[in-house]
Amino acid sequence: MKKPHFFSLAVLLSLCVVPAGSLSAEVTPRDMFNRLDRNQDGILSREELPPAAQNNFDRIDRDKSGGITFEEFAQFRARAAGAGQEPRIPETIQAELDVPYAGTDHPRQRLDLLLPKNRAGDKPLPVVVAIHGGAWLGGDKHQVLPRLFPYVTTGQYAGVSVGYRLSQDATWPAQIHDCKAAIRWIRGNAKKYHLDPDRIGVIGWSAGGHLVAMLGTAGDVKELEGDLGEFDDQSSRVTCVVDFFGPADMLTIGDYPSQMQHYAPDSPESKLIGGPILENKEKARSASPITFVSKDDPPFLIVHGTDDPLVPYQQSVSLRDALKKVGVPVALITVEKGGHGGFRNPEIERRVDSFFDAHLRDIKAEFKDETLPNESK
Repeated sequence: MKKPHFFSLAVLLSLCVVPAGSLSAEVTPRDMFNRLDRNQDGILSREELPPAAQNNFDRIDRDKSGGITFEEFAQFRARAAGAGQEPRIPETIQAELDVPYAGTDHPRQRLDLLLPKNRAGDKPLPVVVAIHGGAWLGGDKHQVLPRLFPYVTTGQYAGVSVGYRLSQDATWPAQIHDCKAAIRWIRGNAKKYHLDPDRIGVIGWSAGGHLVAMLGTAGDVKELEGDLGEFDDQSSRVTCVVDFFGPADMLTIGDYPSQMQHYAPDSPESKLIGGPILENKEKARSASPITFVSKDDPPFLIVHGTDDPLVPYQQSVSLRDALKKVGVPVALITVEKGGHGGFRNPEIERRVDSFFDAHLRDIKAEFKDETLPNESK
């Protein structure tokens, strides 16, 4: 099943730095600019951009001066904020957008449901659930909605994109409570929409990768379940997990080279748990997917670039090792010289397609650790 490369630069940057339209007063474009400006000269060089964005340097450098000023950066981020707006839905898809799943009127506790107008057969549809990134500080469920279009247009899948409360709205474990409530909502409405409640796969990028990994490893952890929504009699377990470069262990994430100071009091991880990581170790541990790994976890496919400047590659290696140690089926796709997303090798998407087909549609395939180049040859 072929898929278009849908990551625009705006969406890409929303995964690796917080989108302007979603920031609280504490996290401004100036804050983000200063974090990237490593030599503090007031100008961003090509090398100071995340590797996945460097090819688009000339688009941001509008005056062609060879450096990006704060004004150019802020203007670009303002344009990028529009990436979270509602995308155009293909004519082959029936969409129900902004559906409340938690029994509240909070705008973040909503999901988008996609159904094929022409189903391939009469069986209940398996569901692919997408969870957006944005450092738990920004991003929007609409930005990853197009990732689901190719699945749904085949008539063989339903798709759901989940919004969740950001860390300026509520600290951990609010985010996993929201995601679990969304999974329970899907099961609670399975008969209404002719969905298969036993075949729910999840995919997420960056902070979204962290949350889908949590859904995978903490499916049986009652203290992370929450009591949101009307379907608390339903399970929040998922069938399989695709984790694109998500943080896995908050207590080690700052031990490896990164453009971010992960243990700093104002880091995304510290803001997520409501305090500095190393001063709140128990809460940091509860926000780490690796903490809850057990032998009954669902199969994982993990994708991570070796040159990721924000979430260290070692995070995915450690999660892979922990899952493998207890016998959970897991494969790690290492993207050679890959950054924080923006991968340009279509083989990566083909692996993801095969993974969902295998675990949600019983189409046999084998998965193993492998290294792929960032670009196809």
